[in-house]
Amino acid sequence: MRELIDKLSKDKMLESRELISLLKGFTQEDAQYLFTRARAVIDSFFGRKIYIRGLVEITNYCNRDCYYCGIRRSNLKAERYRLGKEEIMQCCENGYELGFRTFVLQGGEDLWYTDEKLVDIIASIRKAYPDCAITLSIGERTYEQYLRYFNAGADRYLLRHESANAEHYGKIHPAGLSIENRKRCLYDLKKIGYQTGAGFMVGSPYQSAEYLAEDLLFIKELEPQMVGIGPFISHKQSPFANFSSGSLELTLFLIGILRLMLPRVLMPATTALGTINPQGRELGILAGANVVMPNLSPIGVRSKYSIYDDKICTGEEAAEGLISLQNRLKKIGYDIVVDRGDFEPE
Repeated sequence: MRELIDKLSKDKMLESRELISLLKGFTQEDAQYLFTRARAVIDSFFGRKIYIRGLVEITNYCNRDCYYCGIRRSNLKAERYRLGKEEIMQCCENGYELGFRTFVLQGGEDLWYTDEKLVDIIASIRKAYPDCAITLSIGERTYEQYLRYFNAGADRYLLRHESANAEHYGKIHPAGLSIENRKRCLYDLKKIGYQTGAGFMVGSPYQSAEYLAEDLLFIKELEPQMVGIGPFISHKQSPFANFSSGSLELTLFLIGILRLMLPRVLMPATTALGTINPQGRELGILAGANVVMPNLSPIGVRSKYSIYDDKICTGEEAAEGLISLQNRLKKIGYDIVVDRGDFEPE
């Protein structure tokens, strides 16, 4: 296995069969070897810097019905909310005072937020905080819509592709949603000029090593500036309520692989990692992640953005816990920096 890890370290992409072999056969010793190589890459390109993003979950309404998601349209038990412009601006103000220089506006695909409303919100944040980056994570849109948001001042866009395999994609999404359109969106975003993020859940229902290899090969082809992966965690009001959570070990191993594949990529240690393991965030960073995303949303709505069960939204996951988070990361040798943390091309 180390030969395959060394091959990745030399900027040589593995073939599908090699990726499958690596994912099926790695040992704990192989994982530690991979993480050592991944940390060397991090040190080379970023030093010991960890970038922070302020997460604002603007709405938990969604017109989609993805089988794995707790805020899916069919979940009639979800306590729905929307943030208005002034509430969003207040979140940004609070975040700026705490030291955040990137704001991530995330939400379900909620058509209440018309293009006009979104453009107004984006432009207002851009005017108020010209030194900050604005990231959107609001789902599938047309090229023209993405362009409007970009021209209004958005810099980045997160859109997990979830599965690059059409058959698997169809097993975790309802009819009418397709990986072809998802990929179209991602390529549109890159063409417009967004710093673009893709990603997937690890251990989602019906996933296999073969499917994961396709995900990795697609990400290498796309060459995104950001990649977000985390373990699948079920939601009790979803069709996948009885499926087991994804593996912490496999998620960390994939983070390490992605770091070697895309040395300059910006990659978060996700909330899902911290949910399945109290040390999940630190373990993600030691495996190759270099971003954390504390929650800036109003305290009263944080628990309502429940895309999976038991999602943590207080303590170090909250923006108010930034000092505590800083101290935790210092213990493993990393420092949070007040910086936009832009992707730096070669």
